Amino acid sequence: MPPQADKQRKRPKQDRAKETRSHILEVSAQLFGTRGIANTSTNKIAAEAGLSIGTLYRYFTDREEIVKELTDSMFLEVEERYGRLLVNSADKTPRDAVAEVIRIAVEILVANGPLVRALVADLQFYGSGIPEFEPRLRMIIKLYLIQMLGPTRGVDIDTMAFILLNAGFATALRSVGMEDEGLDREVVIDSTADMIGIWITSVVDNQAP
Repeated sequence: MPPQADKQRKRPKQDRAKETRSHILEVSAQLFGTRGIANTSTNKIAAEAGLSIGTLYRYFTDREEIVKELTDSMFLEVEERYGRLLVNSADKTPRDAVAEVIRIAVEILVANGPLVRALVADLQFYGSGIPEFEPRLRMIIKLYLIQMLGPTRGVDIDTMAFILLNAGFATALRSVGMEDEGLDREVVIDSTADMIGIWITSVVDNQAP
């Protein structure tokens, strides 16, 4: 059993400690992807990482903390890159804007493929970070839409941002295993962007005076 002291370990400041922590996270993500989260114990992670279980517990109190650290890092990267969209949001068509939002999520989730597969397989995706970050991501996308579309009347930007975020993440999540199903990831991204882009344009046009 892990020690019951601090629920969350302090982040290491020394380079070697940071490397050890990163190594644990990397090994954990790979094991979660191949064995599943529920079937991966901290003992297994420590053994695969070449560490004693005591050393692992110096960095993480339990498996759930490792999962949270991995998912938090993934969503923070998504949030950071979505934030950059605001700098260059003008002069984009709705279709191109949607494609950009989806492609960012796809790139990050595919890069974290083993972890994403494990989260989906264990039905823990929506219990491992997205509820905490979803309102923040939605606000960024809302601002992105406002800057891209300009002044609009009668357009429900909140609903539009909600649909774009959730449709984009659904496509991004599915993209992790698309190649195994014989699907072309880029074709799926472009087709999704085409459909949502047409919808956004029609909503805006219908509300025009």
